Amino acid sequence: MAFDDTEMEGFQDNSTIPDNYIYDDIDNIKSGLCEKEHVARIGSIAVPIFYSIVVIFSVVGNVLVLAIISLYETLKSLTNIFILNLALSDLLFTLGLPFWACYYIWGWTLGHVACKAVSFIFSAGFYSSILFLVLMTVQRYMAVVHPLSDWERGQHINLILIATWVVSISAALPALIQSSVMSDQGKLYCELESTEAYLAVTYKQNVFFICAFMVMSFCYIRILQIVFKSRTNKRHRTIRLIFCLVAVFFVGWAPYNLVIFLKTFTYHQIPFFTDCDVTHHLDYALYVCQLLAFSHCCLNPVFYVFVGVKFRNHLKVILQKIFQRPSNTGPSPSRTAVFQSLGSMY
Repeated sequence: MAFDDTEMEGFQDNSTIPDNYIYDDIDNIKSGLCEKEHVARIGSIAVPIFYSIVVIFSVVGNVLVLAIISLYETLKSLTNIFILNLALSDLLFTLGLPFWACYYIWGWTLGHVACKAVSFIFSAGFYSSILFLVLMTVQRYMAVVHPLSDWERGQHINLILIATWVVSISAALPALIQSSVMSDQGKLYCELESTEAYLAVTYKQNVFFICAFMVMSFCYIRILQIVFKSRTNKRHRTIRLIFCLVAVFFVGWAPYNLVIFLKTFTYHQIPFFTDCDVTHHLDYALYVCQLLAFSHCCLNPVFYVFVGVKFRNHLKVILQKIFQRPSNTGPSPSRTAVFQSLGSMY
């Protein structure tokens, strides 16, 4: 497929190239483009199915978290405050997944305003979720290493929460400002308007992940040092839990951040990364890593909440109320009686 000079001028800006094409080779741009129809076809099948599963589990899990905190817990606890905000962040993140699932199938059909709104909400949920995971890690660190600090007494907690949401919203603003609906061959796309915007967003996500992982690693290493010195029976269970938390966060987000970083080499036109085979492999890797990373919103309730004994007991009470038939042999126990029976298990 050949292009004349006039046609080639329109392709010098990468933002005018649809996502399912990329340059084959820097030295042979005029010889053609890498077709990505097969890659896009696989994505239009696998991604919506997986996103649908993640949405179901995330909504159920995080709504249960909110219900447990509302019915049985108090917001005087720092842990509960962070868990509540983490659940809200994950639900905010989850809110965008159904739209992206439809996008992979039919393209963007909801208009310019919806494109900006969904991109912004999705990004705000993404950044706030990571930040609240970090805050929960810092809270665990302070509780173990500095148990008598002002942090543990909950001072300035409102300021911390406001600052976290302000940072998250600020980080998501480029998605609101620079997202736009673009058309190619009759199909509409909700994308960032320029290559520069794409690169800036990608590098910002990389920095967020690296900083978050460094903070979490430092906190958990210090916690492990304290735990190893203790002689409690809970030591081995605590070590296993900490290992799971760090491993799930790293396995979920590290491959995704690595792949999106490598894909920026294509936009910088580094020769090896403009080869068709390489770009195909990166596209397939991005699908897998993206699905793995985005599933974190439905895993958070499991690893950060339901591992707690109190939350498991509260969940049992809720499930019994939902699925157990009321008995006609006598009056049902009051909430006070339920609390008393649970209190002996703490």
